[in-house]
Amino acid sequence: MFRQLITCTAAAATAALSFTAAAQATDYPNKPIRMIVPFPPGGGTDILSRVIANKLTEVSHWTVVPDNRAGAGGTIGITEAVKAAPTGYDMVMGQKDNVVLGPYLYKSLPWNPLKDLTPVAHVAYTPIVIATAANSPYKTLADVIAAAKQHPAKVTYGSPGNGTSIHLAGVMLEKAAGIQLTHVPYKGSNPAMMDALAGNVELLVSSVPSAIGQIKSGKLRAIAVTSATRSTSLPDTPTLAESGLKGFNVSTWYGIFMPKNTPAAVVTKVNAEVNKLLAMPEVKEAIQTQGAEPQAMTVQAFDKFFQADFKANKAIVEASGATIQ
Repeated sequence: MFRQLITCTAAAATAALSFTAAAQATDYPNKPIRMIVPFPPGGGTDILSRVIANKLTEVSHWTVVPDNRAGAGGTIGITEAVKAAPTGYDMVMGQKDNVVLGPYLYKSLPWNPLKDLTPVAHVAYTPIVIATAANSPYKTLADVIAAAKQHPAKVTYGSPGNGTSIHLAGVMLEKAAGIQLTHVPYKGSNPAMMDALAGNVELLVSSVPSAIGQIKSGKLRAIAVTSATRSTSLPDTPTLAESGLKGFNVSTWYGIFMPKNTPAAVVTKVNAEVNKLLAMPEVKEAIQTQGAEPQAMTVQAFDKFFQADFKANKAIVEASGATIQ
């Protein structure tokens, strides 16, 4: 009799939890949602975040309010999200640099992305572009590889910072091509690009959104992109795989996360709404205008992708020797 009572009580508790979760999803959202943006206004992450926030407000009739919390390579914004209550009313636009690479570079972060964050919706990815000044003698990847093999460590490339996904793409390029380049880190994409235009560094390794304006104007020459397929924004630029480095596929990505223990029903609902937006032609165009490629995933697919990328990059960061205090 006692065992039956326990069984009935447990079943009732489970049913109550299921009812509560279902009610949360049905009622959600019933107040404004904060979207934490881990970088300053005006940058690629900010623009992408506002595209999604504005469309959720316009199309889904949710009130989503961007909140810029910049600093420490985007990890301050992630910390803000981790500390938030897991109610579904705080989300953050994470990306490879802060939720995958940051934990390996900043040794004192108070969170672990696998334990303290819930992947909600993959939004977009952006290829990385290898470019050079328009008057550079390098016109193809073969030109760069030939020069680097003839003069090891003499060919320089600028990146927006030590330990960024863009820097690590340069490291992987060296390994794949069997060459040695010299990395010159800058504090952001713009100073790296200015020095590449001035010829102070021979190559620029950059996200497509940061470099596309100077490429379209003809001041920079795009040599190759690092993704598996060509960039919609740079359709005439070959991939590294097409240029001889078979299988090369590196990009940076953006996705929405919530605090751990956010109700699964809420996570599923947000994922469905974001994926609906990503299928809309005007949203696709807005994202592609920024040099990124929209890419929807289920919650399960994004979680699997995130965990695999996090684990795969440990060895890459260690091989690069990059650390940030």
